[in-house]
Amino acid sequence: MPQHAQNTPVCRDCDGFATVAITTGSRHADGTRATLRVDCPTCQGTGHTLLAAFARTGR
Repeated sequence: MPQHAQNTPVCRDCDGFATVAITTGSRHADGTRATLRVDCPTCQGTGHTLLAAFARTGR
């Protein structure tokens, strides 16, 4: 019998890609790029809407 994956709603604002790395344009001394990690403000970096709704309402 096939197993079904749990249906977890994906955040509509980030489409499940909750954290991105944005380059600042500068480089570190070793030559690697300096980046900033930014989380989706709607789902707060989870990628799912259920946890975000729960966190906002506190229920």
